[in-house]
Amino acid sequence: MTAPTIVAVVPAAGIGSRMQADKPKQYLTIGNHTILEHTLRALNKHPAVSRVVVALHPEDTYFPTLAISQAPWLTAVAGGDSRAESVQNALHTLAAHEWALVHDAARPCISQQDLSSLIDHIQQPAFNGGILATPVRDTMKRAQTKSGSPVVSHTEDRENLWHALTPQLFRAGELLTALNEALEAGANVTDEASAMEFAGHTVRLVDGNPANIKVTRPADLPLATFYLQQGEPQ
Repeated sequence: MTAPTIVAVVPAAGIGSRMQADKPKQYLTIGNHTILEHTLRALNKHPAVSRVVVALHPEDTYFPTLAISQAPWLTAVAGGDSRAESVQNALHTLAAHEWALVHDAARPCISQQDLSSLIDHIQQPAFNGGILATPVRDTMKRAQTKSGSPVVSHTEDRENLWHALTPQLFRAGELLTALNEALEAGANVTDEASAMEFAGHTVRLVDGNPANIKVTRPADLPLATFYLQQGEPQ
């Protein structure tokens, strides 16, 4: 059987305001490379990934200064006003039968083992694709506002709750159609899986390494640095 073609898609058009930095978070550095460079290199390193497409802000002035911008395996496209729109733009460079491996630009600690675990599931006919995720381990509280502050409304049952991670892997044609339909209907599209769920597709949950963190706030940066300094997460 011919191996499916897998293309990594990285939406990287955000500004990352919660990092309180003078540049988008994907351009903060860990060691000698930016977060985005670590992420792109990790994806390209996997032997099943044929190429990488990155969606950038139309006025991005940082990316062209990086040596990786000239990599032959990398294609840059203009991003949109939202993550979903950036992914849509990137998907237009893929054939419908190819598999889109969509990954957050700010998750540089993705392991090769997790990529393999996710990719191994895509040829199972019971599923339309899958995502890396981790089961919820902490007690979950539902909040409400009182006197201008969040207070506990009630405790949520954490059984069968998972934290969604990336990558998320779907056929490009099915994902693009799902995104188009969900956005047109005004659905809340927070990740690729939510669009596929809206379209009625079955999405496999693949248990991932908790070290696959997303750098969102200043406190995340030293933790990501630690994980990268340890080498390949196990």
